[in-house]
Amino acid sequence: MILRSRRLVLGALALGLTATLGATLPASPARATGARTPRTGFETSNGARWTSQSEEQEFLAAVDHASPRVRIDRIGTTRQDRPVQLVRIGAPAPERPADVRRGNSVLLICSQHGDEPSGREACLTTVRDLAYARDRATRRFLERTSVLVVPTANPDGRAADTRGNSDGADINRDHIALKTAEARAMAAVIRDYRPDTIYDLHEYGPTVPYYMKDLLSLWPRNLNTSHAVHREAGALSEDFVEPAVHQAGFTTGVYGIWTDPDTGAPVKQVAGDGQERILRNTAGVKGSVGLLVETRVDAPPASGWGDPHLAALADAEKADPALNNRRRVDSQLAALKGAFTFFDRHRPRIEAATTAARLAGYADHGPVYLGGADNEPPTDAQILSDPPCAYRLDAAQFAEVKDQLALHGVRWKRAEGGAVVPLRQPLRRLVPLLLDQRAGYHLTVATPMDVCPRVVGGNG
Repeated sequence: MILRSRRLVLGALALGLTATLGATLPASPARATGARTPRTGFETSNGARWTSQSEEQEFLAAVDHASPRVRIDRIGTTRQDRPVQLVRIGAPAPERPADVRRGNSVLLICSQHGDEPSGREACLTTVRDLAYARDRATRRFLERTSVLVVPTANPDGRAADTRGNSDGADINRDHIALKTAEARAMAAVIRDYRPDTIYDLHEYGPTVPYYMKDLLSLWPRNLNTSHAVHREAGALSEDFVEPAVHQAGFTTGVYGIWTDPDTGAPVKQVAGDGQERILRNTAGVKGSVGLLVETRVDAPPASGWGDPHLAALADAEKADPALNNRRRVDSQLAALKGAFTFFDRHRPRIEAATTAARLAGYADHGPVYLGGADNEPPTDAQILSDPPCAYRLDAAQFAEVKDQLALHGVRWKRAEGGAVVPLRQPLRRLVPLLLDQRAGYHLTVATPMDVCPRVVGGNG
């Protein structure tokens, strides 16, 4: 039964159709418009190859030209002069950040790691389907929801088929320091558009027999994520993404956790901690519902599956790489189906959670966590039980980190000889992670202030 379900999903892609994204979204662009629509290089090759950069540009230009629901911006430029682009989708497309539906916006980040292309393919066809659909349900969804997409977050890495960018940097470990052009571009989008959900698409390599699920997901584990945001991220993963993936005939699990193939019990944790520099955690700290989704790249040896139907599928994928590629993209699309259903059904809960998380910083109370995770209690040394009211930067420090603070959206006040960064602001729990000596990935060592002077000027 599982094998038959997967063949049906793969067969749909072979016909040039895109899996349904959700109950409110179109099943395929062809049925949505009856007209000729652009197709990706992946689709035209039936999954034999990934879409090239030139094909992506032509595809996006065609979608942009054909639909008033879509606007495309160049938000950054890589070291090798490739564009980092943002696609804005709505009914109509938001012209400015202020036009984004507050409380009802989602940002898809696709292929931060250049050698993980399946998420990019799923994002491209999602853009197309949302742009071309004519059914009332999709139109109503886009009237109430702003969809933002970065189709290729790491263009240089995608061109070279490497995890890192052209400097070898892992972009998904740079969402605090913001040293890469790619991470800086994404930080500016998060600052300006304040997406309520940030959905990050990746791929992973399996380990037989403990780590072989078709698709894994993980929410923000960072302890500075508000309870309500953490709850909604967990619901997105467990109540929407996983069931949708199962319905499509695929298997799911929690990213970073090896499990016993017989009992399903956890064996050990191999990844997925609470590092604030990872996008899903950065999202949580900034008050967004974050989710990491990883589809399995390789087909493990048939002997590792146990189930003869799964073993047959593994053999078929090894004999036909296009089959492997299509399975990877289809599992991403199945997960997106669940995610879009979540965006629609949990709209009020998402809005309440993210709004409360951002307003909580003005209260300026409660601990800040410099370590630990939702499955790893912090040590006493990792808890700022009574954080300072602000951090002082001297002139040299301020000059060094001013741009990063601005990209994050952190507010500061000019002061004699430098600047003061108060904790009483929406990004309260981010400030110590950037400026406290005890934080693992701090930008600089600022001076904690227990008594905050009155300061004027600056950006806040």
